[in-house]
Amino acid sequence: MLIDTHCHIHEADYPLDSATTLQHAHDQGVDKIVCVGTTVESSRQAIAFASAHSEAYASIGVHPHDTKDGYAGIESLVSEPKVVAVGEIGLDYFYTHSPRDVQIRALEWQIELALKHNLPVIFHVREAFDDFWPVFDNFKGIRGVLHSFTDNQANLDKALERGLYLGVNGISTFTRDEPQKKVFASIPLDRLLLETDAPFLTPAPFRGKVNEPAFVKNIAQHHAIMREISLEDMATATTANARAIFAL
Repeated sequence: MLIDTHCHIHEADYPLDSATTLQHAHDQGVDKIVCVGTTVESSRQAIAFASAHSEAYASIGVHPHDTKDGYAGIESLVSEPKVVAVGEIGLDYFYTHSPRDVQIRALEWQIELALKHNLPVIFHVREAFDDFWPVFDNFKGIRGVLHSFTDNQANLDKALERGLYLGVNGISTFTRDEPQKKVFASIPLDRLLLETDAPFLTPAPFRGKVNEPAFVKNIAQHHAIMREISLEDMATATTANARAIFAL
């Protein structure tokens, strides 16, 4: 069995039919998925989708891009059935759609919410680790994952020192950046999570198509080959990791 630990197929604008998408996933051995919210409304949609589909779970949070529009509304959702995490939350200085100070305040508030309810956190950090680690280190007991991790060895080491998981997706199948490939290969198997981020970041060999949870199998195959292990062993390890962090 495989688990897609991060996708957005619950969004109203996801272009593929839900039933077909879930059947494709099942056909490829992807039997559980985590639908990740990026706004208050998106988080509501994730909960509704998870409530309607036994294989789906929800994460609630406000993405750093959207923190300028408010984030306190997710507190009313945190105890809803099938909510397994807070996220995706974090800092994004690549675009800075929301001011940096607003992003930081939102990150702190949402971490506090997760800790209060004993939930893990799905972090989005892009070109902002210098500010992220001091915020993270102000709290104790955070459990979580760095989603779509593509950064350097130094930040991988810092994540591992703090007990975080690393989420890898389609980027790892098509990057031509050799140092980045080495970082992917050096993630310990017991800290690795697989994700699609569907509909974004479609993996090879499906570039140009809408991404979907079924394609997590291709990501698993890529990393199995990279590590010279079987697909079965990759699936077993990453499924155990996903169950551990999200209590699936």
